Amino acid sequence: MRVLKGYIFRMYPDKNQKQLINKTIGTSRFIYNYFLTDKINEYKDTGKSKSAYDQIKLIPKLPKEYPWIKEVDSSALRTSIFNLEDAYKRFYKGSGYPKFKAKYVHESYKTNNIKSIYKGKEYNSIRIDLKNKTITLPKLKEVKIRGYRNKTELNGDIKSAVIKKEAGKYYVSVLVEEDIIRPEFIFQSIVGIDLGIKELIVTSYNEKIENTIKVNTKRLKGLQKGLARCQKGSKNRYKMRIKIQRLYEKIRNARKHLIHNITNKLIEENDIIVTENLDVKGMQRNHYIAKGLNENPISEIVRVLKYKAEWKNKKLIQIDRYYPSSQICSRCNYQNKEVKDLRIRKWECPRCHTRHDRDFNAAVNIMFEGIKKYMLLIKEG
Repeated sequence: MRVLKGYIFRMYPDKNQKQLINKTIGTSRFIYNYFLTDKINEYKDTGKSKSAYDQIKLIPKLPKEYPWIKEVDSSALRTSIFNLEDAYKRFYKGSGYPKFKAKYVHESYKTNNIKSIYKGKEYNSIRIDLKNKTITLPKLKEVKIRGYRNKTELNGDIKSAVIKKEAGKYYVSVLVEEDIIRPEFIFQSIVGIDLGIKELIVTSYNEKIENTIKVNTKRLKGLQKGLARCQKGSKNRYKMRIKIQRLYEKIRNARKHLIHNITNKLIEENDIIVTENLDVKGMQRNHYIAKGLNENPISEIVRVLKYKAEWKNKKLIQIDRYYPSSQICSRCNYQNKEVKDLRIRKWECPRCHTRHDRDFNAAVNIMFEGIKKYMLLIKEG
């Protein structure tokens, strides 16, 4: 089976390479904003706008007016236009209208691996040497990297690389298409998981996993106030921005670590994982639970579970989001509609008098519903 995997390395560019990375990030942002303006103006005049391929044809004409465009990787500029095209596609599907890119927000650019053959030898524009800890990138040439100490090479075809500047540090994320061998699926264990706010996960084995990531909101607010007081363009403002970025980076890295620990455990210990197909965006409209949802990475856990289950040949079953898992008694199947109130954490079944913990009961019901869905899938073939 062919899959796409991303490998993130810390980069250590020299002074000239840093300047070129910053220039490429800025130029990619300029191209995105330039052609977004072009699309807006053309639509106002004609009711139509150019496709991404038509806009790419206009890039060679820009250096006459903006000569510094020639200095950066041309693949990064083409990718900016495709990113704009993707933003419009999301808009047509119901997302917000594409916004202009601002400085110091998501500072990155993407470049594609261009393959060529000369005198029977294959060349790649992106190459990695893990023995010498270097990566070769278009225009930048060789850059020192660090990461994946136990790997000596990447087994697969390099497709692209994203170069990112974050909190004063530089990273490269390499996308590799590689072959993996999936084991045979044998159904021996199943688990239902209830994704929540108070506990991040409650399983049908009554195992509770809490969100151990604590955001230092007091420090964050203090830093943001300090940033607001600094004069625009000053060195102090730049230093304060770096401090905020480092705090956010620390939170993101801790969340990633937590998510991978949880998903690895669930995938390794179970053959079928059952969860609800939650409408997280809709749930965030409820201001009582919105803060808890923002702090608990529910949708990210499900996303990671999906691709890990695919790689390991396990099954992730998602039941209907409107299934009343919290209201149904897992013992006698009685539905208690009073439990709709989220403040009720424990309740007693009026029919069989079984006392329930809300989240554990929901996880058990989710597991039973997943078994029903799995049996239907087997019957349908």
